[in-house]
Amino acid sequence: MLVKTFAAAVQGITATMITIEVSCTKGIQFFLVGMPDVAVRESHERIISALQVNGFKFPRNRIVVNMAPADIRKEGSAYDLPLAIGILAAAGEIGIENERLERFVLMGELSLDGGLQPIKGALPIAIKAREEGFKGLILPKQNVCEAAVVNNLEVYGAETIKEVIHFFCGKEKLTPTVIDTRKEFYNLQQQFEFDFSEVRGQENVKRALEVAAAGGHNVIMIGPPGSGKSMLAKRLPSILPPFSLQEALETTKIHSVAGKVEKNTSLLTQRPFRAPHHTISDVAMVGGGSFPQPGEISLAHNGVLFLDELPEFNRSVLEVLRQPLEDRYIAVSRARFSVNYPASFMLVASMNPCPCGFYNHPDRPCLCVAGMVQKYMNRISGPLLDRIDIQIEIVPVPFEKISEQRPSEPSSHVRERVIKVREIQSKRFASDKNTYCNAQMNSRQLHKYAVPDEAGLKLLKNAMQRLSLSARAYDRILKVSRTIADLDESPAIQSTHLAEAIHYRNLDRETWGL
Repeated sequence: MLVKTFAAAVQGITATMITIEVSCTKGIQFFLVGMPDVAVRESHERIISALQVNGFKFPRNRIVVNMAPADIRKEGSAYDLPLAIGILAAAGEIGIENERLERFVLMGELSLDGGLQPIKGALPIAIKAREEGFKGLILPKQNVCEAAVVNNLEVYGAETIKEVIHFFCGKEKLTPTVIDTRKEFYNLQQQFEFDFSEVRGQENVKRALEVAAAGGHNVIMIGPPGSGKSMLAKRLPSILPPFSLQEALETTKIHSVAGKVEKNTSLLTQRPFRAPHHTISDVAMVGGGSFPQPGEISLAHNGVLFLDELPEFNRSVLEVLRQPLEDRYIAVSRARFSVNYPASFMLVASMNPCPCGFYNHPDRPCLCVAGMVQKYMNRISGPLLDRIDIQIEIVPVPFEKISEQRPSEPSSHVRERVIKVREIQSKRFASDKNTYCNAQMNSRQLHKYAVPDEAGLKLLKNAMQRLSLSARAYDRILKVSRTIADLDESPAIQSTHLAEAIHYRNLDRETWGL
């Protein structure tokens, strides 16, 4: 007897349907073909144990299982459930009509007692199942909320293989999970762990972060230990504009593929904040590996990638950031696969001004010998610094500010201004689907929307000559000045806006005497 069940393979952040064909004839052999990896081949032993514990027999027949299309490599243990159901149905051990099986996509890893373990990529699998016209999706209960955000698809969560078998045999009903996506999405967006009201002083830095959030600009903060760099970076998500539903779906897909979506969570409602340690490898940063997974830059998609102690990162890790910072995606090409991961993120970095941390400190002397400061700064390449729009120096907060009882401006007030500016940009770039904020403007858009007046051009020319800035830095200054003008609700870029934008380049090498 020939039976077909359906599963899915995740490649990048999209899914491909897999047809599992099971043929059961006379004999005692088991064949599994169609480019399965080791984890898929090991499913044979898990299936035998799971069936025995739940009162079913693994058929003693010649069983041939083909996982089509055969040119796509099948990886992981999530095929256990469709393989087990297909084998039982083909052997006639359970009375399931082929037509009923073909209306559902099945995914789930089996434990030895028949329990269903969570899988990765439930959301892209659900999206693909709906696109292919399937009636429903059956998967482990831990993944059901994640997959149920896809409408027009019945999503069933099961705890054991016995529940799934009884469902197909009509002995037991599974209730489809229904989630009011919009209600859940909008109700949870305002909850933040950190707030700007907790920050004393540092008004110039908070202003720079507001500009960065309003225009989607990359930021680097440089200052001595304890000046508040990490504290400020952690509060940046609280002033970023809220997710759109489309952004939330796209970001959740990436986290779903990486297995980072928490149990009983349907959608990510807040922009991600990723802060990898400086010992991270190139592959962990950009993605890939033997079993392709999104890297940190993709997990930070539509959110913030925070690199603390930037010079301590491996030089090669920092250099791989250059291409995704410009293109907003990362292409990972290997001998066996090639995948694209989205990587549109805000880069926020921090660093000390020198190895000891007290270069240019107002009170404490720098202990670094001659040449150490230059060597330390040279760990960050000029091309990478050029791609960072806002470079701001942080000084220690005086005691009077630290002990001040009056609370600072809360994040909610700053966020309102940021949202207002993003709405201006949304209208400005309404005709261009690839541009969402000022930081993403191309050369054509710069010439159209970021043209300074004569006084501004003269100011900019002097700054370019004095700081020895590159052409890329010139574009960055114009983008930042456009955002500052939007914060002032000014249709034109004035010289004051340019002056503030130029001030945010004060960490370029020439300003440090390097």
